[in-house]
Amino acid sequence: MASSVSSQQDQVLVEASSFVRILTLNRPKQLNALSFQMISRLLEHVVAYEEDPNVKLLILKGKGRAFCAGGDVAGVVRDISTGDWRAGANFFLKEFTLNYIMATYSKPQVSILNGIVMGGGAGVSLHGRFRVATENSVFAMPETALGLFPDVGASFFLSRLPGFFGEYLGLTGSKLDGAEMLACGLATHFVPSAKLPMLEAALCHVDSSDPVIISSIIAQYSEQPSLKEQSVYNRLDVIDRCFSGKTVEEILSALIREGRLRGVGACLVREYRMVCHVMQGKFSKDFFEGCRAILLDKDKNPKWEPSRLELIPDSTVDCYFSKVNSEEWEDLKLPTRPKFNLPPYVIAKL
Repeated sequence: MASSVSSQQDQVLVEASSFVRILTLNRPKQLNALSFQMISRLLEHVVAYEEDPNVKLLILKGKGRAFCAGGDVAGVVRDISTGDWRAGANFFLKEFTLNYIMATYSKPQVSILNGIVMGGGAGVSLHGRFRVATENSVFAMPETALGLFPDVGASFFLSRLPGFFGEYLGLTGSKLDGAEMLACGLATHFVPSAKLPMLEAALCHVDSSDPVIISSIIAQYSEQPSLKEQSVYNRLDVIDRCFSGKTVEEILSALIREGRLRGVGACLVREYRMVCHVMQGKFSKDFFEGCRAILLDKDKNPKWEPSRLELIPDSTVDCYFSKVNSEEWEDLKLPTRPKFNLPPYVIAKL
């Protein structure tokens, strides 16, 4: 038992420096993919640190060449294959609760995105106050390739990008570099990776939760990178024309568009309903087929059923937004956040 507990703790490393706590995702061989144990440890830490008056700032980073490549969905599929879809639902319940706590956190979080940040990795970073990209950053929400949809609150943060850029990213799973992340607002700062040790050292001397003070420190090491000539963000006018029309693909983009009118909690509650239907597999098995083709067999040739979007009736789509018809299932119940203790930039998300 002791070795099991130690293994779980080792997946999230903790450093304390004065009033700062540094959490390092530590599964480098798996590109820091979030296991259930990692999510549980992160949730345990962030809840404890919010209540601790001696903690004023959180820094989150990843070990190796990735910040976090996403949730360990292959592990989720293995769990479900034992016959209980609720195991998958429980994974997302814990993950979405963590996303909500981070999105509504009363203390600033600095996420250092020096590498791959995809899917669930975006969920534990982009909801925070400060997101530092580098020349090594690679962002994407690739869930549609797995027969899933952009979750972890993506209907909140993608919906707030310029124009229809969020719809584009959610539907295509396209990758962005650090400069593009900064340009569209996914990142708040761009710091060359060579300066990260100096930035981290400076942040470790912080004795404040004032975001203005923290932002000024990060700004000392920041640069304004130029977009590459072929950057997709330079074609935002074309993207807006293509993704603003009413097409079959609006099945997904409607999720993002409606997110513009909802708080982060409401977005996560709706996404949880949808992901539970996916885990249950009653309306479609495409998620399991996508994971087989991309993550397990890796033939990259999923056999979708049906094979074309136009064959999916609207009634099937509507079912994903309904409550799950199963004993003991409940809607996602997020913790109450006391508004009197939250900074204005957090209250705006509620």
